[in-house]
Amino acid sequence: MKTLSRRDVLRLTTNGLLGLAGLIGLGGLIRYFSYQADPAPQTDFDLGPAKNFPINSSTVISYIPAMVFHDENGFRALNLTCTHLGCTVVQTDSTTFTCPCHSSRYDLDGKVVQGPATRNLAAMRAEVNADGNLHLFTE
Repeated sequence: MKTLSRRDVLRLTTNGLLGLAGLIGLGGLIRYFSYQADPAPQTDFDLGPAKNFPINSSTVISYIPAMVFHDENGFRALNLTCTHLGCTVVQTDSTTFTCPCHSSRYDLDGKVVQGPATRNLAAMRAEVNADGNLHLFTE
């Protein structure tokens, strides 16, 4: 039986560690190239029959988040995401929305009344399709 010299032990250890590092690197590359991006967010929301939104009403759709207004001129909608840091604004009275995070205030048209927000709330497209369902579009 041959005894291993110090040089042989160091060579085996070095080759083993280099092989292990190569396998770990290969595993990282495989994970990198097999990455699945998140699906695109939903941009069209079917809110059901338009008749469920009576004239002169405003309805919060919390899962979007948005508020749908229906008046004599038709439907309109506002995105309820604060333009300052992305919190969801809440209606505090009949004329304003307030951000619970930093107290930015907006009027019912989405215009900034009080900062720190500097941009208005985004308007969203609201349409009634041929079947009579109200659709809200985030883009």
